[in-house]
Amino acid sequence: MEVRTELHLGDCREKLWLLPDDSVDLIFTSPPYADQRKATYGGIHPDDYVDWFLPISENLLRILKPSGTFILNIKEKVVNGERSTYVLELILNMRKQGWLWTEEFIWHKKNCYPGKWPNRFRDAWERLLQFNKNHKFNMYQESVMVPMGEWKNTRLRNLSETDKIRDNSRVGSGFGKNISNWMSREIAYPTNVIHLATECSNKRHSAAFPESLPEWFIKLFTKELDTVLDPFMGSGTTLIVANRLRRNAIGIEIMPHYFEIVQKHIKPLEVYLL
Repeated sequence: MEVRTELHLGDCREKLWLLPDDSVDLIFTSPPYADQRKATYGGIHPDDYVDWFLPISENLLRILKPSGTFILNIKEKVVNGERSTYVLELILNMRKQGWLWTEEFIWHKKNCYPGKWPNRFRDAWERLLQFNKNHKFNMYQESVMVPMGEWKNTRLRNLSETDKIRDNSRVGSGFGKNISNWMSREIAYPTNVIHLATECSNKRHSAAFPESLPEWFIKLFTKELDTVLDPFMGSGTTLIVANRLRRNAIGIEIMPHYFEIVQKHIKPLEVYLL
């Protein structure tokens, strides 16, 4: 069965209404950050950002399947020498809409640009906020497992008696571990810190992220022929990866220039212009 790609030119605040309820398995997107990309997207002031985004997130809540996941790549900026609170305010208001703030992933930018700023170090990470409609959602953890690493050769060499039983956390978190369970394993679940370079082959957009970023989340939260939505698709990185992984994809872009780039780049695939 062929994958299907839908492309929508226009404002996602309007175009999202074309999508039916409970129809998307994963929403992965990076909207314009507050006061950034002014030359292309106009820029939204931090004080206005929550009010601007909430109608969009409300519509995304309608569109997402009960078993689906919404991953929001966003980062607060520095305003007058301190971090803006608009991301934290957005999280709290989305919870009032009915979203569950399930997890927070960190994208560690391994090769972020060096620099020197007064009273501050270079920014080497970004947030990827996970929201869900229900506590039970589709998640395919085995698809993103990683090699055990060198620690296995030393840590598992001499096990104590405590290592051979489930040892509950001393801080009351509810987490526990049985180190001996890892004796015969070669791969393990990753952490919620994703280490990726910032550079990517996609140079067609001022804020493009590497393909490996959406790829990790598409593998984690979807299976083949599921549907992935990016309401701020830019030059189409999320859609390109989704199609390569045999997922259906829907993209919305307000800038005609970037929309045309996506049209040309995804031309060999089955595309529906709506």
